[in-house]
Amino acid sequence: MEIYFYNTLTKKKEIFKPIDEKEIKIYSCGPTVYKDATIGNMRTNIFQDVLRRTLRYNGYSLKHVMNITDVGHLVSDADDGEDKMLKSAREENKTPLEIAEHYTKLFFNDLKQLNIETPEIVCKATEHIQEMLEFVQKLMDNGYAYETSTAIYFDISKLDKYPVLSNLELEDQKAGARINVDKEKRNPYDFALWIKAPENHLMKWESPWGLSYPGWHIECSAMGKKYLGEQFDIHTGGIDLIPTHHENEIAQSKGACGKIPARYWMHGEYLLIDGGKMSKSLGNVYLIKDIKDKGYDPIVYKLFSYSCHYRNKLNFTWEGIDGAAKSLERLKQGYKTHLTGGKKIDKSVVAEYEERFNKAINDDLNMPLAMGVVWEVVRQEIKSPDWADLLLKFDTVLGLKIDEESNLLGKEIPEKIMQLVKQRTLAREKKDWAKSDELRDSIISKGFEIKDTKDGMEVKFKNI
Repeated sequence: MEIYFYNTLTKKKEIFKPIDEKEIKIYSCGPTVYKDATIGNMRTNIFQDVLRRTLRYNGYSLKHVMNITDVGHLVSDADDGEDKMLKSAREENKTPLEIAEHYTKLFFNDLKQLNIETPEIVCKATEHIQEMLEFVQKLMDNGYAYETSTAIYFDISKLDKYPVLSNLELEDQKAGARINVDKEKRNPYDFALWIKAPENHLMKWESPWGLSYPGWHIECSAMGKKYLGEQFDIHTGGIDLIPTHHENEIAQSKGACGKIPARYWMHGEYLLIDGGKMSKSLGNVYLIKDIKDKGYDPIVYKLFSYSCHYRNKLNFTWEGIDGAAKSLERLKQGYKTHLTGGKKIDKSVVAEYEERFNKAINDDLNMPLAMGVVWEVVRQEIKSPDWADLLLKFDTVLGLKIDEESNLLGKEIPEKIMQLVKQRTLAREKKDWAKSDELRDSIISKGFEIKDTKDGMEVKFKNI
């Protein structure tokens, strides 16, 4: 069955034609491990997981590479500002290595809780300094890079076209309107490949240009080439990476070997929170931990993500998560009910549903349509292990663990909530009803139900 993907490079949906029919090569931009990954970040990882599972469902084997950015990603998309790793290390009074190890561990723990597969190759920027240096030298030798007093820059004027992914017209941009212009740059939009380190810079390496450290974009070009070759099948990431990171990756690869590194570029859209942006100032930056702390199995968020196509904005609400939790339980129960049924189903009927599911996922990972087929199977009046087997096969793509009990925390109320319960008990003993009501409202606002009984207070998660 043919597979169709929307290709950001060509701005259209195309039939997927792999370079090698035996093995699909994918590169995914991984996290910059200086802080917790948000549920917005995790939406991109869920989309990438569905891509992996869909390709395998169609019989392909995979060689999937994901980088870990532990150096080089500046706080600005321009070539100024502090490295994010160093900024976090200073704020948390830790070394950059400690910061990287801590947040890398948390990232992979989130992937595990969401049942997201780990790519075949995970590579850290700091472990590939030599490959990056060789790549920069190649660009210098080919005439695509030049040295200034502060950095080695890529010269975009040497390219036949820049940019190629985004619709940005450089001629219409005033120099400095989007970026701070280094007067030593030949062109305002030239970007740093390698940055000369100040004396007190913590992360720096020996190079032909003195003690220095990599720019943000060079790591992916160097590691993609090392593990996947000069050209591979698919490059993925969030939509925010299109105008800067991915655009510059393409530029670097064209300068080094004359090729755009990936044939298909796929990008996941933004996650909205209650219809707006996720931001620290608004207090709506949510982590997988926050979903778990409210008593939901993190897998619920994965199912919630399937309600919207990966190329469309998804609006996160707690009401939506609660609905997804109930849906997951119905799905698991539907599987169990079919599993204990005694009827046999005509193979051609089962095959028809499987073909519809396969067609949906092969249509640019259309998960809302695929889930429609799943629910039709769940609701079949004749209960049969044949339907259960089909649901289990669908779950190789869904990754929802429908044959396992939900990991809800109904018997494990967080300690911070129990402390509020104790405070409310004391307030009631003192007949401080105003304080009691205030604490009750606080407990309820955090996603819990509270009931006063003759034996004391009962507390439980709202969705249990």
